[in-house]
Amino acid sequence: MRSLSTRSRLLGLAGLLMLALGPLGQAGAQAPAAAVPAEPVLAADLREEIQHIPVTVSDLYARQETRQIPITVFRPAGAGPHPLVILNHGRPTRDKRAQQGRQRYEHMARYLVAKGFAVMLPTRLGYWETYGDFDPEDSGACNAMRIEPMAKAASDQVLATLAYAQSQPDIDTSRWLVMGQSVGGLTAVATVARHPAGLVGGINFSGGTGGDPERRAGNPCGPAVVAKAWEAQAKEARVPMLWLYWANDQYWGEDNPRRWQQAWTAGGGLAEFHTLPASGKDGHNGMNADMDHWVPLVEAYLARLGFTRPGVPTVPPAQGQRRIDAVNEVPISESAREGFYRKFLAAPAPRAFAIGPSGNVGWATGDWAVGRALGFCQARKGQACKLYAVDDQVVWAP
Repeated sequence: MRSLSTRSRLLGLAGLLMLALGPLGQAGAQAPAAAVPAEPVLAADLREEIQHIPVTVSDLYARQETRQIPITVFRPAGAGPHPLVILNHGRPTRDKRAQQGRQRYEHMARYLVAKGFAVMLPTRLGYWETYGDFDPEDSGACNAMRIEPMAKAASDQVLATLAYAQSQPDIDTSRWLVMGQSVGGLTAVATVARHPAGLVGGINFSGGTGGDPERRAGNPCGPAVVAKAWEAQAKEARVPMLWLYWANDQYWGEDNPRRWQQAWTAGGGLAEFHTLPASGKDGHNGMNADMDHWVPLVEAYLARLGFTRPGVPTVPPAQGQRRIDAVNEVPISESAREGFYRKFLAAPAPRAFAIGPSGNVGWATGDWAVGRALGFCQARKGQACKLYAVDDQVVWAP
């Protein structure tokens, strides 16, 4: 799992700063260095919460352990019952697994919650707070990989998350999907192969294992091992999948994912496959950094499964009577105008600026700018924000 681009990281930091400051422009705000928390503030508008559940898994060497793992839960507004997505994270290098933190994929979660899904994201055993003496996703040496044990251990934790979801009266587990990125994509494939009750589909974002973008860029360990395992797993698969990869994936290269999909379909699995154009320096992170391009494909896939509620934020029509550079007309405090709106004006398109009812704001530039701006604005207070400007147009309707 690769981190976001430098620009995206800076934007995420800016978004956390906005959230930490609350209604912008108030006296007594902390300095930026002190305002950014080590653990992100829970997104109130997504009804975010953290639960811990027990999981029992075995590793490559048949060692079995029962431990507690954290799961992050996001819910739409309303009583439900809401259909469910279980979303799965990737596998960073050993030196980063303890530091990677609780997995949230907030922008992805916002898109899914907007479509009406509850989202559960387990931070699996061997990462963050459970990093240490037991790694159930070890697949062995590069020249002697075995991925079946790790795939089962990861998918066991998906099924444990499902069991917890089944205890929640506002979640409909008769209609659920599994999704994931990198080893999380492999987890999604392994879960589909086990055809659990209620599963209607799965999405694999850049899925696989064995990649090393620094020492073996585009040349992973054991690509034939992955292909053989997925062909065997596909024999038990029942639901259609969507597989999304990027042309400049530094973990797998461009050709291996296509071979893996061919192996899956040769084994009897169903998978619509897309190679998207290059994204940034490493398309392996496309799920996080290239939403503008993959969302239309996911919208179409989910619509075929009956989930037709749009997940794309609606942009109001332009308001011709307001000029985007009329800074003094923006209905926020003077310090917010000077501190944030002028930064928005200096940013390149695509860009968006959102305003909340308490004077809180959020802005973003680049990929999924509208969705990220709204998220930065409303996460802390849980209040619905409205778009003020998108690209070069004011869209604010008082």
